[in-house]
Amino acid sequence: MGEKLVKEIKIRNKKSSFLYEFLEKFEAGIQLRGTEIKSIRLGKASIKEGYCAFKNDELFVYNIDITPYENASFANHESKRPRKLLLHKKEIEKLVKKKRDVGLTIIPTLLFINENGYAKLNIALAKGKKTADKRESLKEKDAKRQMDRAKKV
Repeated sequence: MGEKLVKEIKIRNKKSSFLYEFLEKFEAGIQLRGTEIKSIRLGKASIKEGYCAFKNDELFVYNIDITPYENASFANHESKRPRKLLLHKKEIEKLVKKKRDVGLTIIPTLLFINENGYAKLNIALAKGKKTADKRESLKEKDAKRQMDRAKKV
């Protein structure tokens, strides 16, 4: 009777798997302020243009757009402010070491609410794909689509 129906929130960065090859994935907490969690629960966020960078040995995510909450008063949040990511110290050290390699970047792949009600961000250490790799990804995707159609018939 006291249970509330929770809609599953999963905000994806669909373009990231096309543009990047994922080398390693991590799940990070995200430090939010005030009404940001309410906007995320309504699904009003976008991680398409997001990227991660280190500042004073802490990992921050930039360019994630969390729309200001409509029912908030004067205490609303900025939509594209930098947000601190919460990782274990060993994970941060590992990312710092790997980030030193040229051509690697850290990008957000999925923003979701876990079973405890906390906002989590899946991030990936990624390497940019070459044009030929992108074409190969498109061919694989097209072949999979054709096989799925054949199975339905």
